[in-house]
Amino acid sequence: MLLARFSTADDPTPRIGRIDGDSVQELDAAGDGLTLSALLHAENPAAFVQSLGAGPVHSLGAVRPLSPLDVQEVWAAGVTYKRSQVARMEESEAAADHYDRVYSADRPELFFKSTAARVVAHGGPIRVRADSDWTVPEPELTLMISPAGKIVGYTVGNDVSSRDIEGENPLYLPQAKTYDGSCALGPYVLLAEEPLKPAETTIELLIERGGAEAFRDSTDLSQMKRSLEELVGWLTREYSIPDGAALMTGTGLVPPGQFTLENGDAVSITIAGIGTLRNPVERS
Repeated sequence: MLLARFSTADDPTPRIGRIDGDSVQELDAAGDGLTLSALLHAENPAAFVQSLGAGPVHSLGAVRPLSPLDVQEVWAAGVTYKRSQVARMEESEAAADHYDRVYSADRPELFFKSTAARVVAHGGPIRVRADSDWTVPEPELTLMISPAGKIVGYTVGNDVSSRDIEGENPLYLPQAKTYDGSCALGPYVLLAEEPLKPAETTIELLIERGGAEAFRDSTDLSQMKRSLEELVGWLTREYSIPDGAALMTGTGLVPPGQFTLENGDAVSITIAGIGTLRNPVERS
């Protein structure tokens, strides 16, 4: 079951709806509207959605996509794919050994990525920092986690990263990863009614420049070294998430060499079964 958080041209109030082909049907919780927090707090989100009343139906082309968060924090995991390990070692000679060791360590790399208010929705602009000369998109399956630490859904994420800033010194990671326009999520949430099939959960990255393809590559979830449950377990080990959270699970797709995003580019990330997150690029 696919859900979308959206607003309409007539009413900017966020609402949640169920996707059905090219339309979205609003869901209503006892006439009081529905928040993502309420959904994440439900013992069985899928059953909770099924129990809700049905509201108006809208064409997807007529609604404004919103990020799939209302108050949740966004966290991210790093170096969970072999390709990401190699890329991090290439960008930072001084810290190459650190990235090599974190790939094989029991404890994963986890870092804070964004507040809900800063998350860019489908169609909104992602940004390149003015002080970065090497910025790339990082396509990532993103987990929607309940306050109890249960995976209740999945969405598409773009962990935009300034590779030159991170490569200069690993202690600059927060500046390389966390800034306005560096995190995009959406357009839909796939409720976790059954476990994902890793080999069938493909992730594709397309970067367009001047209307032409500049880079395209794909991978699948079977290439991840760590399990999704393992990452959630580490995030919630000593950290409570009373409103739930979103957790980006790392990337296995990295553009080659010194390829960098430029003003006017368009980035599309497609995850099988969830949808395509597309964002234009702006350089501040």
